[in-house]
Amino acid sequence: MSYLNTFFFGIYPYIALAVFVIGSVIRYDREQYTWKTGSSQLLESKKLKQGSRAFHIGIIMVLLGHFVGLLTPAEVWHVFGIEAGHKQLIAMTLGGVFGLICFYGLTILIKRRLYEPRIRATSSNMDIAILLLLYVQLILGLLSIFVSAGHLDGAEMLLLMSWAQNIVTFDLTEATAAIAQVHWIYKLHVALGMTLFVVFPFSRLVHIASVPVQYLGRNYQVVRSKS
Repeated sequence: MSYLNTFFFGIYPYIALAVFVIGSVIRYDREQYTWKTGSSQLLESKKLKQGSRAFHIGIIMVLLGHFVGLLTPAEVWHVFGIEAGHKQLIAMTLGGVFGLICFYGLTILIKRRLYEPRIRATSSNMDIAILLLLYVQLILGLLSIFVSAGHLDGAEMLLLMSWAQNIVTFDLTEATAAIAQVHWIYKLHVALGMTLFVVFPFSRLVHIASVPVQYLGRNYQVVRSKS
């Protein structure tokens, strides 16, 4: 059991990151024409807009919360007077709200992808697999809120923070020792999250790396009517 813990939470994160980076670089270099979302808006737009907006709002906030929450040292939170228990309540509240928004949007997108005949006909197996993986990951995250509600001292949250921060600093011993003590649902959530990094270069998720940020600063397009 300790071997599995070491592999999945000490070695697998680096494998996932390597596949994520190297696979993305190779795909962008060799298959740039496939580097896209493969939008099906022309086939159906109403449900796409409804689901996509909620999904993207929810997932962006959830990911931002995970990034800040896991990688910000506990000492920094203490400077602002936020103790572990308070931080856990904040994480549960915001994670629950935005998680449900994301769940609502993703449910619409999955139903659309599976039950709209024209959308299903143009969907690849990877398109469907990614949506289902995200769905399972999201459900695990929402279920973890109920586990967290059983102990509001923030202890397991601190262990997860310790795991993430020690992975970043390459301290595998401390990382695996920390995560070994958390509830199994957190472990599944973490392992599936890393698996999403593995499949990232082989799916439409690559469009995340091509967000048109430059559009925010570009000049307005001038359109003149015929005189």
